[in-house]
Amino acid sequence: MVQGRGAGDGYWMNRMKIYNSLTRRKEELRTIEPGKVRMYVCGMTVYDYCHVGHARVMVVFDVVRRFLAAQGWGVTYVRNITDIDDKIIRRASENQEPIEALTGRYIRAMHEDAAALGVLPPDVEPRATQCMAQIIAMIETLIARQFAYVADNGDVFFDVSRFDGYGRLSGENLAQLRAGERVEIDQHKADPLDFVLWKSAKAGEPQWPSPWGPGRPGWHIECSAMSMHYLGEHFDIHGGGMDLKFPHHENEIAQSEAATGRPFVNIWMHNGFVQVDNEKMSKSVGNFFTVREVLKHYPAEVLRYFILSSHYRSPLNYSEENLQHAKAALERLYMALRDLPALPQAAPDPAFVRRFTAAMEDDFNTPVALAVLFEAARQLNIAKEQHDTAAMASLAATLHQCGDVLGLLGQPPESFLRGGCTGQGGLSDADIERLLGERSAARKARDFGRADRIRDELAAAGVVIEDYAGGTRWRRS
Repeated sequence: MVQGRGAGDGYWMNRMKIYNSLTRRKEELRTIEPGKVRMYVCGMTVYDYCHVGHARVMVVFDVVRRFLAAQGWGVTYVRNITDIDDKIIRRASENQEPIEALTGRYIRAMHEDAAALGVLPPDVEPRATQCMAQIIAMIETLIARQFAYVADNGDVFFDVSRFDGYGRLSGENLAQLRAGERVEIDQHKADPLDFVLWKSAKAGEPQWPSPWGPGRPGWHIECSAMSMHYLGEHFDIHGGGMDLKFPHHENEIAQSEAATGRPFVNIWMHNGFVQVDNEKMSKSVGNFFTVREVLKHYPAEVLRYFILSSHYRSPLNYSEENLQHAKAALERLYMALRDLPALPQAAPDPAFVRRFTAAMEDDFNTPVALAVLFEAARQLNIAKEQHDTAAMASLAATLHQCGDVLGLLGQPPESFLRGGCTGQGGLSDADIERLLGERSAARKARDFGRADRIRDELAAAGVVIEDYAGGTRWRRS
């Protein structure tokens, strides 16, 4: 746990700042219930494997949750699953399989990817299909309050013209939206900006009974109903990717506040896009890399480090070069923790903890927080050279405690440094140890040519050898 006073005495009230997409400025975290944070994040639409953009959402808000919890907040974290959607219906039809089989398979895959990335499970993970009663009840309220209408084809639409302030989250100009191409054209709408709350049943599609006839919910209403069911009508933080700001989150605000007559969310957080060649990574564009593809070539902790190496609101440029930089950087931290003697229990260095905490208090500035870890690692290396046991103990505790807040440095150093990934191929640990034994025998026999050839063979397989006074050690590169 990061040292510092808890929420109850006002520490966080004065120092924790989060950028609010709604007000476009950093704001103090002032929670509705003292000492407790209620947070909802839009999760995955489960019709395919998670890509790196999805991984960024999961990792970013996992760190938000970890840091707030480490500071003593009671965090309730809800991240939903969209398991009924046009894309899901199309993919199941293409595959000629039941929707439940498709979504079940990709939910399991999502959980596996999240676990590999060190993402803690949310406290609640509702699925849209399990919250149909709440969705229908909310639509009934919107109709009763004259914010929604039933069209002649049986669809139910939200009437945007009835809600003052529509567009304030995204900053979109309504006249330009009506004239442009960012709204779904539907002849049954009273206004091009109106959005669907309930879709009337179509042949071959899943359907549920409702007061307006059989059908299924629109995407936007699902998140409002799920978030308010588990967190209340008014909660603290709502997060998601930048691409959800309009229309999804804009529509969530409109329908939620229209239904309750009160504010919906205090702070809106949006993480930036993952880009490939300066273009947003997207399944629709086809320029995406799944988490599983990346983990064939890099350990999962490297991908997590790569995500945290940029501020969450900044674009994240995906490239082989940047992943290599992330791997090398993480190796430096683990190498500082390597070869430590048995150390006494020690508290983390308070100066480093304060600097780390200050960085995270400033809108979760993980690049600055990581820089603090590297300075602590540099000091740890100096302490190792000087055989300063007390300093080593304190600095190692600092790296472990602060690293845990970021979901990093949780492995034994040798496990990370010797660990590969599923697609690395090449030599097993046993192969490497055998070759090192042959190299040692060759060196004793003064057959240095043979020893050098073995070193070259290992290097070609991505194995770095380090000779030192006590023997030889190795790591994968």
